[in-house]
Amino acid sequence: MPTVLSRRFSAGLAIPLALAALIAVVAVAPVLVTRKSPLASDPRRVLRPPSAAHLFGTDQIGRDVLARIVHGARYSLSVGVGAIVLAALIGIVIGTLSGLAPRVIDEAVIRSLDVLNAFPEVLLALVVIAIVGPGPLNVVVAIGVAAIPRFARVVRAQVFVLRRSGWMEVAVTQGLSYPRRVVKHIVPNVLGPVVALATVGTGTAVIAAAGLSFLQLGPKPPTPEWGSMLSESRDYISLGWWLGVFPGLAILFTVTVITVLGRRLQRRFEGRPR
Repeated sequence: MPTVLSRRFSAGLAIPLALAALIAVVAVAPVLVTRKSPLASDPRRVLRPPSAAHLFGTDQIGRDVLARIVHGARYSLSVGVGAIVLAALIGIVIGTLSGLAPRVIDEAVIRSLDVLNAFPEVLLALVVIAIVGPGPLNVVVAIGVAAIPRFARVVRAQVFVLRRSGWMEVAVTQGLSYPRRVVKHIVPNVLGPVVALATVGTGTAVIAAAGLSFLQLGPKPPTPEWGSMLSESRDYISLGWWLGVFPGLAILFTVTVITVLGRRLQRRFEGRPR
């Protein structure tokens, strides 16, 4: 029979999970929220304030701000999720190999990760973009590369614990080959912490993607993207406060939901009730 504490913990996980699912649905099927086109402009409705016809108002060329925010969720989330998936996959490989490698190789890998960790992730992403150039795909690669050290260090620490566990010794006595022990016993057991870290990291990646788009390094106009919408609003903020407020609130809400969900998952995997 579940305790009161467990019920509270389940509710604390269910609420952000439901909100995250709602955000995902909006990103996948924006027509469920609005049928207005994010690209259609109307010179007669330039900089209209929020009203019944346009709940979030219109922008400087008469486009519906709500439609642009809803459709922009797909771009912002796809960049964030894509970058974290890339970072997690490469981080799992590097962390696993480092944790199982001889001490000399492991030291070389961990010192390289320490050097990368010394720089802010956004700065590393800017360096990558300076090398490969701007663009949506390059933004995914840049943010993903900058996030690799986080995942590699977590996986490496888990591998160190797992390789000395008792059931790994049982696997050796059962005659399992070294690659099979790694694939069957080590990799699956590092996925839990990686999933929790990836959830939190997605929120960070969404902010990074918006920041890079704000600097005109992401999708080019007229593509609806939250960061680029904030960038465009700078020249019109005195004429239409809604141009910057609503995209900013969309970023805030999305990142908050994803981060809270990730923290709840971390507590569950670590066995902490609160």
